[in-house]
Amino acid sequence: MENELSERKQKILAAIVEQYIRSGEPIGSKSLMEVLPMKVSSATIRNEMAELAALGLLEQPHTSAGRIPSHSGYRYYIDHLMHARELDDDSRRKIEAAIGEGGDPEHLLSKAGEVLADLTNCAAVSTTPAGESTKIRRIEMVPVGSRTAMLVLLTSTGILKSRICRVDTSITVPLLERFYNVTASQLVGRALADVHTTAMQTLAASLGADAFSLLPLLAAVAELARDAAQADIRLDGQSNLLGYRELEENAYELMEFLRNGEPLNALISSNKEDVHVLIGKENRFRQLSNSSLILARYDVGGEESGTLGVIGPTRLDYAKLIPSVRYLTDLVGRLLTRSMHDEE
Repeated sequence: MENELSERKQKILAAIVEQYIRSGEPIGSKSLMEVLPMKVSSATIRNEMAELAALGLLEQPHTSAGRIPSHSGYRYYIDHLMHARELDDDSRRKIEAAIGEGGDPEHLLSKAGEVLADLTNCAAVSTTPAGESTKIRRIEMVPVGSRTAMLVLLTSTGILKSRICRVDTSITVPLLERFYNVTASQLVGRALADVHTTAMQTLAASLGADAFSLLPLLAAVAELARDAAQADIRLDGQSNLLGYRELEENAYELMEFLRNGEPLNALISSNKEDVHVLIGKENRFRQLSNSSLILARYDVGGEESGTLGVIGPTRLDYAKLIPSVRYLTDLVGRLLTRSMHDEE
């Protein structure tokens, strides 16, 4: 469609999108005359707007009203017309001060979600570092009873998982030593995807007389690895969405969708782009048909690990929010990477 739009149509479309983002009111030809960079009559603007509507880039909410961008209009604007506004130094310092020095992933992402929700006045979404290529950094076993122990697994991206495990034999010093020897030589440094129940059964079978006592512990390690490979999703600022009149009609449905978590997690997990914008009906879930998502992936130690983003109405200031989300996401990745190296 890009070749179908003249320079004048592009300027008119960009002006309508930007004016509508600011005002939330349909844009008429007279108000456009005041902001367009070239002189053109009101009649000419109306004709151009009609042609943009025929192309599906504009909509007319009421018979006598002006025009508003359609979902396709927003998409064209983002892909071809938008000039992203990079954060100034003051905004960056405020974000960095609010986030702090980092720490464990759950705490850092909690702070990042709060900052993002406050910064954008949208709902903020984040996922913990995950991925089957993530490696096991450390495995600990802490006896809490004669036949009960707490197992702790730490990943290369800083995710910590733990669970209580019961065995049928007494947890002795020799058993602890054997467990540490086996996990250090066979499991630490391996990818989470390789540490599954079948692999642990095979490993236990190779341990001879220790197989019976170590199998429950190794099976528990496999369960921890499975949990660590799955991203946990966090939401902040959902109440911000109640302030947008565009979302009033399906506010309850949208809140229920976000509360469920699982469909949203599936949507986020399917994103493989560095920065991804989903506008309205581009979302495959009906509950998000009036909403937009801006999602950005962060890296930990050079590996794609998780996602940060915002959910809001389609009338978002994309030129401002996309750089803000990208900057915060990069900051989270840097802090998690630094934290990972500090613990090594």
